[in-house]
Amino acid sequence: MLALDPSGAWRKSSFSGGNGGGDGCVEVAVLPVGVVAVRDTKDRARPPHVHSAPAWREFLAGVRAGEFDA
Repeated sequence: MLALDPSGAWRKSSFSGGNGGGDGCVEVAVLPVGVVAVRDTKDRARPPHVHSAPAWREFLAGVRAGEFDA
């Protein structure tokens, strides 16, 4: 579980919710303990996925490079 409460720190992805229905929305909170929390906007009651800041940066670099494109 998170050591810190990220309440108020959540930011929605700029690519989320483009269809008006909110499908596929992702929120991210960068916490001062060096971790990044990621959650599904539609299911905020579930615990977020927590990643180290370097792992999150590596994931984002892969997304930008198209590593996950079908």
